[in-house]
Amino acid sequence: MATVFVLGLMVVLAAVTALVATIGAALVTRQRAASAADLTALAVAGHALEGRDAACAAGRAIAEAHRVRLRECLLEDDLDAVVRVAVRLPGRLASLGEASVVARAGAR
Repeated sequence: MATVFVLGLMVVLAAVTALVATIGAALVTRQRAASAADLTALAVAGHALEGRDAACAAGRAIAEAHRVRLRECLLEDDLDAVVRVAVRLPGRLASLGEASVVARAGAR
């Protein structure tokens, strides 16, 4: 009887460990997306005086270097950058879609 109890306990422990690991991976992915969004917004704002196309191209290069997709790139009042980046969730969570983060940078 004790063997069955221990086996059941091990299965529950394995399931909880897998759940915690999956949640941890999702949180790390979201944090990576947030960092990449911040850097992308800074790059866009830094090139704002060159025009929207040049600024967004600079932002796209930064986003690609961080393995995220630049989904939206705006220049508000010609100086403030607003970007939205997305990254695919890892492992089994990939079926849920992407983690998307918005960041701002500029004179304000």
